[in-house]
Amino acid sequence: MSPAPHDHVSDLESKSATAARLFDIRRIIGGLFTLYGVIVTIAGVFASDADLKKAENVNINLWTGLAMLALGLFFLIWLKLRPTAAPEPPAALETEAGK
Repeated sequence: MSPAPHDHVSDLESKSATAARLFDIRRIIGGLFTLYGVIVTIAGVFASDADLKKAENVNINLWTGLAMLALGLFFLIWLKLRPTAAPEPPAALETEAGK
């Protein structure tokens, strides 16, 4: 017994929606900025006096890392609050499911 055409369409819609959420650019940007923000912030926390002297006593790694971390978290929170809507199925699949 083969699956009903409607089952195939709903399975395709489910996979398409999952792929749309997985490859949302906000997830990629947020993840990378958060990761790099953590790394640069740690470098800023453990900056030596020589490093600070080179930057005119401004802990640029700390401030840049915190800004990157904030931006990355912003993108991830945005993704959580406004998830990607599932794409509409093509008209050909809709008429096929109606048969």
